[in-house]
Amino acid sequence: MTDIPVAAPQDLDSPFDIVIVGAGMAGASLAAECASTGRARVLMVEAEDAPGYHTTGRSAAFWEESYGGPGVVPLTLASGAFLAEGGFLAPRAGLTIGRAEDRERIEGFVDRFAALGVDVRLMDRAQIAAQVPGLRPEWCFGAYEARGADIDVAGLHQYYLALARRSGSVLKVRARIETIARDGAGWQLAWPGGSVRGAIIVNAAGAWADGVAALAGAAPRGITPLRRTIVQLRTDPLPPADMPLTFGIDEDFYFKPQSGRLLVSPHDETPDVAHDVAPEEIDVAIAVDRMEHVLDWRIAALERRWAGLRSFSPDRLPVYGFDAQVPGFFWFAGQGGFGIQTAPAAARLGAQLVLGLGRDAMTETLDAERYAPGRF
Repeated sequence: MTDIPVAAPQDLDSPFDIVIVGAGMAGASLAAECASTGRARVLMVEAEDAPGYHTTGRSAAFWEESYGGPGVVPLTLASGAFLAEGGFLAPRAGLTIGRAEDRERIEGFVDRFAALGVDVRLMDRAQIAAQVPGLRPEWCFGAYEARGADIDVAGLHQYYLALARRSGSVLKVRARIETIARDGAGWQLAWPGGSVRGAIIVNAAGAWADGVAALAGAAPRGITPLRRTIVQLRTDPLPPADMPLTFGIDEDFYFKPQSGRLLVSPHDETPDVAHDVAPEEIDVAIAVDRMEHVLDWRIAALERRWAGLRSFSPDRLPVYGFDAQVPGFFWFAGQGGFGIQTAPAAARLGAQLVLGLGRDAMTETLDAERYAPGRF
């Protein structure tokens, strides 16, 4: 973990301008953006022993322009240059595949996302088979995105934690919030053995976001944790290192190579509760079965399995902005499975909204109202 100052009791005696609940990618990136303006004293409050334990630490780590749907594309495109220039991306194409009966859907996918500025084109059977060796013959069409990439998630998270540190932010770990109360013009947040005061609360608690809102007296926004499973397979043949990240048009699987192994997900979205989630055996079995229906490869070993929680709002768009009914309570949640690839633009926009700043070149094309909590 980066050497961001971990708060001692005396560090919490004076009120902070902004208290961010959560220090995963969402909380760390927003803390860095807010603090680096020099306009706010920022505290991150993290329930676990170290930041990034849950969703951030379990990401499948890719950047694909179409991922998350049309409403997320502007955030993804706005983040791309920052991620590339920072050295956080390694090129890997994206490929969405379908069978003969899916041709119209694949063509519609291409048309829909190309109109939004995504670099995507239609591929036939010969072209997708050249990209994915051993592809079973019924997979006939694909939508190919040349500008995809793997993301150095740990590196990006550490970058934001380090920037937050250099900008004077403080981190309090092992502090699971139990009460939140109005304290004059601001707030008092308490956890076992400690408390802190702040003018603004930022709810960057991921799967716990609606629970944090309830503690502050804010209406939940229906942010639902969904379990996602990933398995790591050793296969024969070994996956080509440059094979695309490959999705099914039905959103029922994806796979990609990593360090000589194949990562496979059944693209499951099982409603769950906020906790330290583990993979279910049935979901592991489904992942393997779906891979075998796509690739004519032998599985030599199932080496690892894990699960994470992806938190979605009802319309599957993120929730950014001040709560209309609870002054000083700011939402920065509901980022689904796209929170890593959109982190730069989302955090910049979030900081501008929290601090009342104008837009810059990264955020000037973003429609903040599209993500406002008041839309529900």
